[in-house]
Amino acid sequence: QVQLVESGGGLVQPGGSLRLSCAVSGSIFTIYTMYWYRQAPGKERELVASITGGGSTVYADSVKDRFTISRDNAKKTIYLQMNSLKFEDTAVYYCKLRNSWGKGTLVTVSS
Repeated sequence: QVQLVESGGGLVQPGGSLRLSCAVSGSIFTIYTMYWYRQAPGKERELVASITGGGSTVYADSVKDRFTISRDNAKKTIYLQMNSLKFEDTAVYYCKLRNSWGKGTLVTVSS
């Protein structure tokens, strides 16, 4: 059974940075595309970024040039480096592998 555990969320001021991690267990990790999603209060869950097994990446327009998704196949972990954070980046961030989701990690951008 696949398990995904996110970490690294917290409170940060606008313009600050955070790095999220998602550790994967119970699955062949290297061949699958991994995803970061987020859900802000009162809004639908939205795709933030994805990364294929080969390292190709796609980003939502709202985070392009600020966020970077990466993966370490040896550690079965993906990351989301978030820079120049804005108030509107406040959300619970989830990682996804195939049909499995983590429980999320809360990012709050506030002054």
